Amino acid sequence: MVPLSKKIFWFVGVIAVCIIGIIVLTGKEKESADIDYKGQPFLGDASAPVKIVEFGDYQCPHCKDFNDSLLPVIEKELVETGKAKVYFMNYAFMGPDSTASAQFAETVYKELGNDVFWKFHHLLFANQTDESGKAMQFTDDVMETLLAEVVGAEDVQQVLNAYQEGKGNEALKKDMSIANHLGISSTPSIFINGKLFEGSSMKDFFDQVDEATASGK
Repeated sequence: MVPLSKKIFWFVGVIAVCIIGIIVLTGKEKESADIDYKGQPFLGDASAPVKIVEFGDYQCPHCKDFNDSLLPVIEKELVETGKAKVYFMNYAFMGPDSTASAQFAETVYKELGNDVFWKFHHLLFANQTDESGKAMQFTDDVMETLLAEVVGAEDVQQVLNAYQEGKGNEALKKDMSIANHLGISSTPSIFINGKLFEGSSMKDFFDQVDEATASGK
């Protein structure tokens, strides 16, 4: 288990990356944006009052840091307590492997559902680099192998067939459209009930969640 102090350290580093992107955003960061959550994978109770969205890229090392070190804290403190639910939306901008992994993950969600999606989601981040630290190429074979860690051969083939037919493409296009509308230019970018998170600490994060809970928006 990663000590809380280390998680907070990671949090400051990850959020610093988010803040870099803020300076190029429009005035929308001051408002609650209208985000279409329909059909998106999420963690938590559907009735949870606060919606937290991470816009991420499976090849972004800061997104891996968020997934590995911060998401578990958010899950324990906010998701498991029923205060919030967490969505993941793609902002795949780092290259062809970013696009391929996002499309494949969207296909997994479409074909096998929310639970399998999150298992595969975590595997993509866990395998972001190879043993030498080099960025992993998310080829069809690599993603097939990763998916086979969590489901059987029949389900793997079902996803492969759907992926090759492009069944995850529209979902990715929707995510990218939302991200572009919001003016996102870096990952991870975090929104809490439609409002861009601009803080620099875990306390700031929880305070904004509390504010969203109190205001209902």
